[in-house]
Amino acid sequence: MASVQINDVRKSFGGFEVLHGVTVPIEDGAFVVLVGPSGCGKSTLLRMLAGLENITSGTIAIGDRVVNNVQPKERDIAMVFQNYALYPHMTVAQNMGFSLKLRNAEQADITTRVKKAADILDLTPLLDRYPRQLSGGQRQRVAMGRAIVRDPQVFLFDEPLSNLDAKLRVAMRTEIKELHQRLKTTTVYVTHDQIEAMTMADKIVVMHDGIVEQMGSPLELYDRPDNQFVAGFIGSPAMNFLNGHLRSNGQLYVETENGSKLPIASAPPGSDGRAVVYGVRPEHLDLASDGIEAEVAVVEPTGSETQIVSRIGTQEIIAVFRDRHQVQPGDKIHLRPRADVAHLFDKDTGRRL
Repeated sequence: MASVQINDVRKSFGGFEVLHGVTVPIEDGAFVVLVGPSGCGKSTLLRMLAGLENITSGTIAIGDRVVNNVQPKERDIAMVFQNYALYPHMTVAQNMGFSLKLRNAEQADITTRVKKAADILDLTPLLDRYPRQLSGGQRQRVAMGRAIVRDPQVFLFDEPLSNLDAKLRVAMRTEIKELHQRLKTTTVYVTHDQIEAMTMADKIVVMHDGIVEQMGSPLELYDRPDNQFVAGFIGSPAMNFLNGHLRSNGQLYVETENGSKLPIASAPPGSDGRAVVYGVRPEHLDLASDGIEAEVAVVEPTGSETQIVSRIGTQEIIAVFRDRHQVQPGDKIHLRPRADVAHLFDKDTGRRL
């Protein structure tokens, strides 16, 4: 195991810079998830860590060694890809042990390591099968087993669950998290799925347009997002944003364009009249007679929850309720945001106030 230090890393393709001075400290044994929309630079950063892309400037260190000019095979990392990349003509056991065979390891050592990894991943009954005889989840476990047998300092995962169905993704992310808890190997995991990030990570790194927007634990990012982008990206359904002006004339609230008053617990001094964006998560809205009037547009029952899309003036707002409220499109409801968990962002910069 080893720590990873990514320091002021930049990447350019010709004259186009895609990473703009990214710094990410990763502690020994941590499970760090790089998350963000497509094109944010997360996969490029992972490939630079693996040695598959050159670094334009900055440094990447694994343990005490700067690896900028170190070949991928000499970095002591193991990577699990989105598309499994198994050899179809080899059995599960042969696939898992192939990297050790290339290193001219003793056959007894290869067999021991493959058996140990197979036991961890519940693959022992499948060792004599070929990839075509396996399900998608089993193939992904084989790809993980191939990484485990190498006993690397760092695991790298590049969107490994994207090709699986929804139910299998849930099962596999649990397996990967349990695997990390058992092996304690430093892990860097790339995904665009913020649910994967929230449920798996010790630390989340939110990226956008080649920069790091915020780093922290899942609940830190959920409870105190640094800016409007992070607030809208972390959480499902996404946080609601309502434009308005801050009022503090005896009572603290945000006034929307249609005159609705949204409660807020605190605000910076001297902000009366300031243009702001009011953020409230769908699960932090209650039905209450003294709430703000909204017109229901869409009702989406999911079984355990009911999502109600409604409008306050011209602005859309989504509420999530555990109870099964009987409302229909066109109905008027009254929503009361919970002031203690509401958020304020500057209208121009998007920064948290």
